Amino acid sequence: MTDKIKENMEVIGADGVHVGTVDCVEAGRIKLKKSDAHGRHEGHHHYIERGFVAGVEGDKVRLSANADVAVTLEEEPSGKPISL
Repeated sequence: MTDKIKENMEVIGADGVHVGTVDCVEAGRIKLKKSDAHGRHEGHHHYIERGFVAGVEGDKVRLSANADVAVTLEEEPSGKPISL
């Protein structure tokens, strides 16, 4: 399914709420644009594992979790979970 994911697609939670914007797919993970990072996580990319992708609908990537949960599933470039 990651072959359908393209740069600048919006990533949304299962509830339709914005989570981020695709920069690219890298090593099987969705790399989000730096501009979607906030607070102390600003200025670097976060990643979402492809296993959390429920589907691709037009220009949107829908995740299997609501947005408030999905942001807790984001990872640092190293693969470690982000610490909120």
